Parts: sequence; C-alpha cells; structure tokens
Amino acid sequence: MIRFDNVCKRYPEGKEALQGISFHLHSGAMAFLTGHSGAGKSTLLKLVALLERSTRGQLFLDGENLSRTPKRRIPYIRRKIGMIFQNYRLLFDRTVFDNVALPLVIAGYRHQGISRRVRAALDKVGLLDRERAFPIMLSGGEQQRVGIARAVVNKPPLLLADEPTGNLDPELSYDIMQLFEHFNQVGVTVLIASHDLDLISTMPYTQIILHQGRLVGSRAHNSP
Repeated sequence: MIRFDNVCKRYPEGKEALQGISFHLHSGAMAFLTGHSGAGKSTLLKLVALLERSTRGQLFLDGENLSRTPKRRIPYIRRKIGMIFQNYRLLFDRTVFDNVALPLVIAGYRHQGISRRVRAALDKVGLLDRERAFPIMLSGGEQQRVGIARAVVNKPPLLLADEPTGNLDPELSYDIMQLFEHFNQVGVTVLIASHDLDLISTMPYTQIILHQGRLVGSRAHNSP
C-alpha cells in the first residue's frame, strides 16, 4: 500500500526533515510511526497525503508513484486516504453531521447517499445520537471520534492518523485505538504517528521508529 524508497524531505529554510527513508507497509496492515517530537513523523504522513512533496527518492501509494504525480491528480489520490489530526480540525459553526458530510459534499455525492454514509460512519464511532450537536458541545474524545467518522465516511482504503490521542487521557486513548483496530480488521490499512509508547507497547502492531529524520528501526510486535 505504502512504499518509501530512499525518500528525503528538505524544507526551503534548509531543514532536512527526512533523510533516506525506506520501508514498505503492506495493504491491510496496521503500524505505528514513533519517535521523539521533531523526528519527522508528521512530515512523513504529509508526504503520503500529498500535503508536502518529497525532495528526493520515490514514494508509492497503491502502486502509484507520488513523486511524479501531477497536481491535477492529487484530489483523486486523496480520496483513497482518511486523515485524522491531533487537534481534530472540526468546523465549529457546523453540526457533527455537516462536519462528517464535508468530504462527500466536496466529492459531489447526492444528498441521499450523503445522509446514509454519514449516519453509518457516526454509528461506527458511537455518535449517531449526536449528529445535530455542534462540536463545542462535545468532549475531546467525542470530537476526535467525529474526526475519525469524517475520515472514514467515504470508505478510504488507507487511514493516516497524526497523534490522534495526544490530547486525550489514557482511557479515551485506548478507546480511540480500538476504533482504529476495528477499521483495520475490515481491511483498512492504518498508519498512526504517536509518541505514546506506553499505549503502543500493549498493541500487537509493528513500530516504524524515526530519530532526527532517519529511520532507525522497525520493531515487530513480538520483539522484546
């Protein structure tokens, strides 16, 4: 699903955010991207989502070389990706329903199809009864669930999550991770950037470890 081949990312001010990154995440896998703050986790996810472009190397998503993708193709590629952020990025002047519906509206879905998909997504995250609420009325955990529902509403084959539990307490964090496991169990590829090693260590998934922009290891779940 995702393949990095000697990928580098240098920002205009000269910062080398990623250096020589190579790894392969198979379709249907779930993995954690770990490392210290500033290690390059967010940058790596942004490259996959084409929010940033690599400076050197080759990056493939579902067989397509993103390093050569023209700008006109980017919206179509992003339809394969659900993106979840630490700060939720919800529209506070829109209801929960409207926040989750936004990707479908942008993609041009019909009203009937939008209603069905939004309610199915909210049901999966346990918020079907909150569809008419506004985000300000929700807890942090509920807001993150809205963000997840929005990410999965168009049934993408890939979910990318950037510190999705960073603002949540341990119990809520575990609940959110269980949601990601649920989506992975039905075939969705999941890559989660997180520094919550206590939580990650309890879960049976590979860790891709970054340090100062370099890949320093890949730890399988059964490693000591």
